Amino acid sequence: MNNSHKIESLPRACLILPTYNEVENIESLIKEIFALQSNINTHRLHVIVVDDHSPDGTANIVGQQMKTFSRLHLVSGVKTGLGDAYKRGFSFALETFNPDLLLQMDADGQHEPKVIPELIKLADKDHDLIIGSRFISGGSTPNFSKWRRFLAVFGNWLVRWFGGITNVKDCTSGFRCIKANLISKCNLGVFSTKGYSFQSSLVYELLRNGGKPIEIPIIFSARTKGHSKLSFMDQVEFVFNLTKIAYRNSGEFIKYCFVGIAGAIVNISVYILLTRYFQVRIEIAPLVALEMSIMSNFILDNYWTFVERPRKLSLIKKAINFHLAAGFTGLVFYYALLLFMIKILGFNDIFSIIISIMAGAISNYLINSRYTWNKTN
Repeated sequence: MNNSHKIESLPRACLILPTYNEVENIESLIKEIFALQSNINTHRLHVIVVDDHSPDGTANIVGQQMKTFSRLHLVSGVKTGLGDAYKRGFSFALETFNPDLLLQMDADGQHEPKVIPELIKLADKDHDLIIGSRFISGGSTPNFSKWRRFLAVFGNWLVRWFGGITNVKDCTSGFRCIKANLISKCNLGVFSTKGYSFQSSLVYELLRNGGKPIEIPIIFSARTKGHSKLSFMDQVEFVFNLTKIAYRNSGEFIKYCFVGIAGAIVNISVYILLTRYFQVRIEIAPLVALEMSIMSNFILDNYWTFVERPRKLSLIKKAINFHLAAGFTGLVFYYALLLFMIKILGFNDIFSIIISIMAGAISNYLINSRYTWNKTN
């Protein structure tokens, strides 16, 4: 089998390349990307340029290059923003080629094509989200001003905070390799973002659907040709998008709060029953009430609150983790605080138990969200 036949038999990796007025960059970039095929022996590389009628004639250059490169493709439409271009590029790739991998990359020369083989290589090592990161050791933004670097770092911190993302440093990177079956789990139709904030929405959704990420360092070079497309409205959309991410991420917490309310009702009911009707000592009754509420909360959290998270841990292991977390938070934030408020501060016991439950609930959620039902377990 000759080399060309061997390449044609390989699974496909489709690189989505959104462009707008990139006539100065696109031809050399396409040639450089396809020259890398000789360094990629696991996948057949396709490039899908999404250009929405750039007035500078970018699409014409792509059309000319398609005569040379049979695995170069052009998708056109109405210009509505980077996010919409990526969604159409992903859909075209999935429907046309049934690829194994989907890659994202900027067409402005700020992403080095030589990184592509490494991204693809890591996709064969049990990772389904490989990110070229500017903010891990070895990565850099040498041409950023101090103000722009602050905005980039702060913006990433906001995405991570509002999205509850703990295992990715660069949430706004546009240089990624993603397993196609992971993309297929995401409902791209719910993304209302049209511009650059699509990148943060996408990484949040990929992780929410069980993505296993790894970051590799990249040098984010300066644009040498053409002009930046980042607008003030893109920045405004980014801020509004944070609220959407926070709302989607808070869905679990809202459920958890309802579970907590149910657990509180169980807790208080058992406590009142034991102390008021069975005269159980105040040192014992809260512990029994706590265990009853722990069990009811675990069942509801496992089968409702965190039902969409990956289920790698067995039910028994999750129950053990849940009890350890509940035991720690129960002793520190519930039992000790409850006794302190009643015996030292002299507060009413019902008022004290309500405050103790609230303190324990918040700490319990943070621990269980991170360990018992970890998004990347």
